[in-house]
Amino acid sequence: MLIIGEKLSIIAKRVREAMMKKDKGPIQEIARAQYEAGAGMIDANIGPAEDGGEELMEWMVTTIQEAVPLPVCLDTTNYAAIEAGLKVHNNDYGTPMINSTSNDPERFPMLELAAKYNCLIIGLTVGKGGLPADEEERAAIAAEIMARAMEYGVPLENLYLDPLVLQIATTQDQALKVIRTIKMFQDLNDPPMKTVVGLSNISNGCPKELRPILNKYYLALLMYEGLTAAIADPKEVIETVKTIDVIMGKTLYAHSYLEM
Repeated sequence: MLIIGEKLSIIAKRVREAMMKKDKGPIQEIARAQYEAGAGMIDANIGPAEDGGEELMEWMVTTIQEAVPLPVCLDTTNYAAIEAGLKVHNNDYGTPMINSTSNDPERFPMLELAAKYNCLIIGLTVGKGGLPADEEERAAIAAEIMARAMEYGVPLENLYLDPLVLQIATTQDQALKVIRTIKMFQDLNDPPMKTVVGLSNISNGCPKELRPILNKYYLALLMYEGLTAAIADPKEVIETVKTIDVIMGKTLYAHSYLEM
């Protein structure tokens, strides 16, 4: 399973200050910690970045890849910033990912970039019409995104469908609907579609001590239904990922499986 390290987000004060000062130290320290904890990709969330977004994303991608040999998930709504990051990305470390397109026409151009640079892209199953009500509505939106991806020349194997995890504190009924959606997404294509979630969304607004518990148990349920990737804290979830892989028979059991 692909863990996309979530810790380099402009929402975090330390990261935001480092971005503004172009201070590589904290960025590279966090990137290395996530790499060592088991991340297979690093998310670089620079926010909307309406001013100076291109330069900032270029700096983030090169700064991360100077520290770790991993691909980067470029996380912003700024089209120009995404392309700037893709241009400097070291593809020897793996294929970059765009976060994200959706059913909102303003996000359609991201598919052009995914086709142009032959990179991965997240398809968030939401549009301008508001949040999806259930798994059926999410699957319908996903089918539209899949069709659009093919129209733009993006291979379906490069598309990761995101069912949009919502916080359990205010939308408890949605937690189970997202689990069902992961299973449903796989039936939309043969071979099954790849899927991804923003895992920590489930525990947003919850007490600090509950957050890792909710995150890890929710991840286990999602993995059982076939989840293939998660934007998450690798330090928090790597034991869960390795254990579920053993139980599901995806990894051969050994007493030292957590160290492998």
